[in-house]
Amino acid sequence: MNGRITVVGLGPGDAALLPPLARAALLRARAIVGYKGYIGLLEQEVLAGRQVLSTGMTGEVERCNAAIDLARSGVETVVVSSGDAGVYAMAGLVLELVEARGLAQDLDVEVVPGIPALCAAAALLGAPLMHDFAVISLSDLLTPWELILRRVAAAAGADFVLVLYNPRSGRRREHLPGALAAIAAERPETTPVGLVKRAYRPGQEVIVTSLGALDPEAVDMQSIVLVGNSATRLVAGASGPRMLTPRGYAGKYGLSGEDAPAGS
Repeated sequence: MNGRITVVGLGPGDAALLPPLARAALLRARAIVGYKGYIGLLEQEVLAGRQVLSTGMTGEVERCNAAIDLARSGVETVVVSSGDAGVYAMAGLVLELVEARGLAQDLDVEVVPGIPALCAAAALLGAPLMHDFAVISLSDLLTPWELILRRVAAAAGADFVLVLYNPRSGRRREHLPGALAAIAAERPETTPVGLVKRAYRPGQEVIVTSLGALDPEAVDMQSIVLVGNSATRLVAGASGPRMLTPRGYAGKYGLSGEDAPAGS
């Protein structure tokens, strides 16, 4: 091997949710490469004494090639992503570039899992992903919008809970309304919807609403939108309603308050 490159997911952004394997890789590294916004999520003790290479939002290929060059030169290198490195993140691009450059046999590529944004959002909303769900990005930078919309409509028709990544940006203002219209063709307006902004980061916001009441103007690129299926319902909580998509235990086992032990 000529070197090693490790691709890590930082989780939602809270240092307490950084996976131990990811932290170990970061502390082992001599160079850390990533989007400047994600580099900013790291504690100074992790960055101290290490070469840091960051680029803007559209510099993915540039920074991944730079990371590969560093690793080939013998520098222990980590490429960081938010959430999980293998979910709409850098693991795939690193592997593609290593393959394209003919380095698959020379460079050791390790992928370390992280807590993906959809899991962070689901935890804050309750338990909306307890049954089958589909995850779709509404960004058309790399995928044609017509294909994205077809996938949304198909998933909505199949009664999946839907998780929408990259739902809206300053340039893509009409994609989310279009996707919601496709979903509304298959589901009632009362379908529960959760909107989570900046999960586990400063400025976190959690909104539980319905398909008919969701305001697209309240959504931005740091948001995740979860649309329930035909079984998803709202349950009361001490801090407000929470989303629940039952797995089917009640139908199989007949759940009731009478089953709970005394004093529970």
